[in-house]
Amino acid sequence: QVQLVESGGGFVQAVDSLRLSCAASGDTISNYNIGWFRQAPGKEPEFVATVDWSGALKYYADSVKGRFTISRDNAKNTVYLPMNSLKPEDSAVYYCAARGEPSLSTSWGDYDYWGQGTQVTVSS
Repeated sequence: QVQLVESGGGFVQAVDSLRLSCAASGDTISNYNIGWFRQAPGKEPEFVATVDWSGALKYYADSVKGRFTISRDNAKNTVYLPMNSLKPEDSAVYYCAARGEPSLSTSWGDYDYWGQGTQVTVSS
């Protein structure tokens, strides 16, 4: 069973950047496809990005395409989400999640393990 811990959130101004990290323990992260989701207060969880176990396949939500980049370093058991040109509507709790199935998924319910989340707040 893998444990995930997110870090890197914070309070920034619009157009600033942040880099989120998702560190895994208890299992090798290369056994999993990893997704990032976010949830704003009073809203449903929203898919952000996902990467396959090798790092070769990536998929993004339209709302973040061109601004966010998902990557992974399996040797460090960590997945990253650099976020550029942040907007106030990007404000949310960001979660990383691990999926043991080989196919990528944009659905919250298709993931097996979750981190505790990290808050991102973007001020205008």
